[in-house]
Amino acid sequence: MTLNSLQEIFEAFNSLKVLIIGDVMIDAYTYGKVERISPEAPVPVITVEQREERLGGAANVALNVQALGAQPLLCSVVGSDSEGNTFIQLLEKQGISTEGIIHSNTRLTTKKERVMSGAHHLLRIDAEINSPLAAEEEKSLIAKIKEIVEKADVVIFEDYDKGTITQTLIKEVIAATQEKGIPTVVDPKKRNFLQYIGTTLFKPNLKELKEGLKIDFDARDNKQLEEAVGQLKEVISTRNALITLSERGVYIDSDKGKSHIPAHIRTISDVSGAGDTVISIAALCMALELPPALLAALANLGGGLVCEFAGVVPINKESLYEEALEHELFERHSTSG
Repeated sequence: MTLNSLQEIFEAFNSLKVLIIGDVMIDAYTYGKVERISPEAPVPVITVEQREERLGGAANVALNVQALGAQPLLCSVVGSDSEGNTFIQLLEKQGISTEGIIHSNTRLTTKKERVMSGAHHLLRIDAEINSPLAAEEEKSLIAKIKEIVEKADVVIFEDYDKGTITQTLIKEVIAATQEKGIPTVVDPKKRNFLQYIGTTLFKPNLKELKEGLKIDFDARDNKQLEEAVGQLKEVISTRNALITLSERGVYIDSDKGKSHIPAHIRTISDVSGAGDTVISIAALCMALELPPALLAALANLGGGLVCEFAGVVPINKESLYEEALEHELFERHSTSG
């Protein structure tokens, strides 16, 4: 597909279907005021003013994909518990299909509850099981993925090390996508870092890159960074490696060239969820076969945009488009590697 402008690219996003595989969770927030210390223990007493539950983990990637105009197809596992029912209701409220969600009788639905007073984060309570899926659950999820992948233009692996993504699942899904010519993009974590052999695009952050390869280097030294990413590409046989470098932007090493895209200067409120936005934009660009440097530039811009907002929020497509126009990303990167 030949796309001749930024407008055509953003319109083409609307026709894409994206299969997202990974660990889903509920992000819960309790907001209130602290005006006294408990007489029972030296801890603050919070008077609750508001409670909120949001889609998190791989489901936040689905929200980003949806916000960009594409159709998310989410495959994951939740518990057969009240939180699992809440998760399904949140998906339905958002208009996201629940077809790919498997219910487990042996696992909890992952829930992260944050207790907030004003701008102060007082406490986080995590309910989760992060052991790998049981054999029958793994089998059911793989079968569901193979059924849904027929509809997909691109596949995202969104790994949070909670056990949904197993080595067997990775191997079978990548084999299926390679057979069908569907690109795969990966947002990895430590446990399965070196298992994604043959994926199309691999997107670790700098810390994950160092831990995954068990190496240390100075990322400010371009030669050392290039060597590390080259080693990564060789080890997992990926054609494209996109490394997020926090305040230094992103670096991409592809079969069409290497590019370092600096971060844009902006006021940072919260970096939570930025990686979800980056992988979502990268996946859509990969599905459209955009030049790697343009893919990296758009993903870098989107990741920075969501950092201007408190909490985990999906990208605003119109804002991304307007900033991409302002920075002339298409003109600067559409013909480069």
